[in-house]
Amino acid sequence: MQPPYLKVNEIFYSIQGEGPHTGMPAVFVRLAGCSMGCDFCDTRYAFAQGTEMSLQDIVARMESYPCRNVVLTGGEPTEQDFPPLASLLKKRGWTVHMESNGAHEADVSAIDFLVISPKKYVCQEMLTKAHAIKIVVGQKSDLEDLKKYFHYAGTHTTVCLQPESNLQENIDLCVDLIKQNPFLRHSLQTHKMANIK
Repeated sequence: MQPPYLKVNEIFYSIQGEGPHTGMPAVFVRLAGCSMGCDFCDTRYAFAQGTEMSLQDIVARMESYPCRNVVLTGGEPTEQDFPPLASLLKKRGWTVHMESNGAHEADVSAIDFLVISPKKYVCQEMLTKAHAIKIVVGQKSDLEDLKKYFHYAGTHTTVCLQPESNLQENIDLCVDLIKQNPFLRHSLQTHKMANIK
């Protein structure tokens, strides 16, 4: 029987640049493919480009780095069969984070920290499983529509506003919204500011 394979765009070691774990060192496993196709996506290169890798080869690459935090990202990881990789990593002692648009319901039982960044459409079940909801805010955002995510903020879920492309006018918009709704948090893309991957 052939081992499971995933289409991987890239594996690299860096620090988390956004969201509640900003500054955390992590190995990033970027899975290829995303059917959402958002025009503001900053990882469009991962939509199609990727190499088929076995779970064992993925983990071997990861274990060459001095870290036991992993971020499964994309593309969109839920468009592939990621749960066997997440389970294997848990068994090997990794803390598993995942970034998803939440459009597809998925088994996230092996995920320690799930970030959902809703785009055109999102699965309600995934929102209820999220540890953080990260909302991209730009000048074209329907601010009234975004407020439907605010009620998820609570003991187990952080709701972050992330200014699209780190543009100052979007930062100002996020800051104003957060000051009006103090249960929200701000999420800058610090890795872009620091010019790191």
